[in-house]
Amino acid sequence: MATESIMGKITFINHDKEYATIEYMLNGKKKTISGNISEQEQLKLKAEKIIKRIHQFHVGDEVSFIINLSARGDKMVADCMEFKFNNALDNLINKSAIENRFVGYLKKVEDEYFVKETGSYIFFQLKLSPWERKPQDSNLNEPYFFKLENTERPDKATAAPYKSIFIHEYTTALKYVESKTPIDATVFKITPHGIFVHILGNKIQAKLPITKNETAETSPEVKLGDTIKIIITYLGSTKIIIERA
Repeated sequence: MATESIMGKITFINHDKEYATIEYMLNGKKKTISGNISEQEQLKLKAEKIIKRIHQFHVGDEVSFIINLSARGDKMVADCMEFKFNNALDNLINKSAIENRFVGYLKKVEDEYFVKETGSYIFFQLKLSPWERKPQDSNLNEPYFFKLENTERPDKATAAPYKSIFIHEYTTALKYVESKTPIDATVFKITPHGIFVHILGNKIQAKLPITKNETAETSPEVKLGDTIKIIITYLGSTKIIIERA
């Protein structure tokens, strides 16, 4: 059992089972070992002041660790894993500032989509707009063009489609935004902080906020299922703002 830190490089990540395979050198021989990369493990290490912050691990990460016996006592595992650097990831982040267009292969883990960049094999979680069409299963393991977002924190960087394809209701709503046309919305939820409505069927949801000077009881009376007139004042890829017509 090692008591001193060892440096190694992550060569494989199982996102479903939340473990990483690390390749390292020991006594001149190349070896591999697995380590727990779950958020729960990261929180424990941070609470014990072994690491300074939570890290989302990628293939190519250079990490330090110690070798310990697993909790079940049946094998040796990488413990106290700490991220040091990732040159391949840094190169992708730098490239994104010049030409933010990459190609990878689309993967799916449970209900989440990921893209594996072809050159580095780094996985990025694919973040979609609420009104964006989800990839089809036939697209899995096929080439997929994407861009990087949240690059100010490289370990938190995510992928987005290079060309987004939105649902029909979203493109229709954009036209209403430009024309400032009042449209019907159906109330499906009422809370002390707002009235929630469906717009253009049930594909787009929005919140009509209740002002500081009113409450759900004193605002114009509405009930679940009521139809009210609203105007969409802003519609972005992830946010919608409405007001009463």
